[in-house]
Amino acid sequence: MKNLQAAKNVARDVYAWPGGYPMYIVTTDGGRLCPACVKSQWRSIVGAALSHDTRSGWHPEGADINWEDAALYCDHCCNQIEAAYV
Repeated sequence: MKNLQAAKNVARDVYAWPGGYPMYIVTTDGGRLCPACVKSQWRSIVGAALSHDTRSGWHPEGADINWEDAALYCDHCCNQIEAAYV
């Protein structure tokens, strides 16, 4: 449930507090999801987390901050995930 809470925090607020750093979630299969996709795919993420479905690509592993990777893209929508320092 801790991982689902981390995903919920990203869905609610794009930036970490304190600091205002851009966040995204990492899924158990190594995928990365931007905050917009976390919001739009929330039902799939919750369903995967509650059923412990680690194969679907939606199960959240946790949240992370994109510190310096200018080439980090969302695996669902292919949009660039903002970096804190570029």
